[in-house]
Amino acid sequence: MKTKFYLSALILVFCSFTFQQEEKNMNNPFFKEWKTPFETPPFNEIKPEHFLPAIEEGIKLHKAEVDLIISNSEPPSFKNTIVALEKSGKFLTKVNRVFSAINGANTNDELQKIARTITPMLSKHYDDINLNPKLFEKIKKIYDERSALNLTPEQNTLLDNYYREFVRSGALLNEQDKETLRKINEELSMLSLKFNENNLKETNEIGLLIDKKEDLAGLPDNVIKSAAETAKAKGYEGKWAFTLQRPSWIPFLQYSQKRDLRKKLFKGYINRGNNNNEFDNKKILSKIISLRVKRANLLGYKTHADFVLERNMAKNPDAVYKFLFDLWKPAVKRAKAEAEAMQKIINNEGGNFKLQPWDWWYYAEKVKKEKYDLDENMLRPYFKMENVRAGAFEVASKLYGVKFIERNDIQVYHPDVTAFEVTEADGKHIGIFYADYYPRDGKRMGAWSSSLRSQSNIDGNFITPLVYNVGNFSKPTKDKPSLMSIDEVNTLFHELGHALNSLFANTVYSGSRNIPRDFVELPSQIMENWAFEPEVLKIYAKHYQTGKTIPQELIDKIQRSRLFNQGFETVEYLAASFLDMDWHTLSDTVERDVSEFEKESLTKIGLIPEIESRYQSTNFLHIVGGYSAGYYSYIWAAVLDADAFQAFKETSLFDQKIAKAFRDLLAKAGSEDVMTQYVKFRGREPKVDALLERRGLK
Repeated sequence: MKTKFYLSALILVFCSFTFQQEEKNMNNPFFKEWKTPFETPPFNEIKPEHFLPAIEEGIKLHKAEVDLIISNSEPPSFKNTIVALEKSGKFLTKVNRVFSAINGANTNDELQKIARTITPMLSKHYDDINLNPKLFEKIKKIYDERSALNLTPEQNTLLDNYYREFVRSGALLNEQDKETLRKINEELSMLSLKFNENNLKETNEIGLLIDKKEDLAGLPDNVIKSAAETAKAKGYEGKWAFTLQRPSWIPFLQYSQKRDLRKKLFKGYINRGNNNNEFDNKKILSKIISLRVKRANLLGYKTHADFVLERNMAKNPDAVYKFLFDLWKPAVKRAKAEAEAMQKIINNEGGNFKLQPWDWWYYAEKVKKEKYDLDENMLRPYFKMENVRAGAFEVASKLYGVKFIERNDIQVYHPDVTAFEVTEADGKHIGIFYADYYPRDGKRMGAWSSSLRSQSNIDGNFITPLVYNVGNFSKPTKDKPSLMSIDEVNTLFHELGHALNSLFANTVYSGSRNIPRDFVELPSQIMENWAFEPEVLKIYAKHYQTGKTIPQELIDKIQRSRLFNQGFETVEYLAASFLDMDWHTLSDTVERDVSEFEKESLTKIGLIPEIESRYQSTNFLHIVGGYSAGYYSYIWAAVLDADAFQAFKETSLFDQKIAKAFRDLLAKAGSEDVMTQYVKFRGREPKVDALLERRGLK
């Protein structure tokens, strides 16, 4: 009888919701059935004004669903509480994921205004759920009795995830502390939003505007043409504009003979968020750090890093610092040797100056040319974006038997985006993959992978994923396609690895895949290993004009130069990792002077003056986003990916048995202890040797 009452109440909620949405939102696509291929978002119909009412209704529906769980008078069970929670909030998630995708990759003033409205609403909504004592009481009862429930390993993981997430969200706090936590969470959400908005504004600024042709000395034709098109688009026809997006400023630093202009553009890049203007991020970051300490202390942790790392493979800050310092010494030694080689060139050319950070890219190119007879312009013609993407798809196909089929009937949120259906070799549908690779003013910088819909299989209802990759790669010009750098090729392969991890997911509950941050980069970074293997280069590296395969001579040069600049790349990355950890191991709430703190952090580890940290505090998007106390994860996962790729190198590049075992690892990743899963794949725990050898640090 109670069950019938519960079902009746649930039906009433849905009927009421349906009636309301029909009355209020007849033209809102979020309140209609999506009769699109694979129920993909109808981006052509979605307008900014549709988001706020859909978010509001989503919050109402989610609250009603949770209230029914709380009011259910039957004894709490895994099904009526944990599975019910897992099923709840789907409409809100659907709307919010579409909004997040567009706001991150194609934002505008209207969307940013909506973000400022819905951010505190969502913060409050999820706090209302996580801090509800009656709901937590039900979860705790199930958790305490879990040994008698005969749950599957995945169900145990899901239950553990919910219990721990509620505890880590403040469920055990008294009412006064809960109220304090709510205020902290809301303030943090708004500060993070403002930090990101400021960063986007500063990154979209023109870093250097050139009006004299002689100031283009040394720049390749394609760089000059791209700068002219950028200037024209920004209202400076007849001039040349270089922005603070990587595809624009990196080539300038590599090739410009004008040292003073290299310095100006470089300083513009590293000082984003630190210009004492309306977009300055110093006070915002200092406040974020202080509030994170306050929140961690409130929840019973000494530092924010202790709070974060508890759920990671590293477990605690000491383990992270030890790991970073073990790599720091050999990396700095190699970087110093690289700096000496560049200084030698400067001296031989009669340059009366010491190598500075804005000189590094320029003289590194000279070293590469001198030592390996190789420069980026020799390679770019063979790295047309469409060919590189096809090559990455082919690697996935050879490893896992999957196919990527372009679908022009699937709507996208910007003309630059391309949609693909992903299938098994036999044609069975796996999911949809969206690729969005070119920079624009509405897109935040960097590269990322995310999902519009996650895989799940509750009650036998298999939901397939909708996954997207976003990048900021070299744009096509009027007379040339997108010709990529080595770094951009690596990034494309990297992000596809993340996408494959999401596409291959095969669990009952999406909530069971709680992958630790320092493991999540394994699926992406392992894909980079194939990018420049000779066998793979011959698949995709075709000259964009002649169609000829990259010659063996160039392949040999790429192979010989694989250790080139590894000291620099490792040191600038490790410096940012130390900076992240230093910020998040603070144990008091004093709001620090950001510039002074950063200087002390980098001086303490002995960062050489010729190299800057990869990111500065005021533009370090990772640590304001999901990588706080976690930027070390990339190199932690690099140990895993180097070790895992070694398994292929020991047999063959596309060994089917190993590929199947790795795909099985991705399919269930996080649904049980990830180290246990890795050992099942590799037969042992990972060793650091392969990474040290790959980076020339051994």
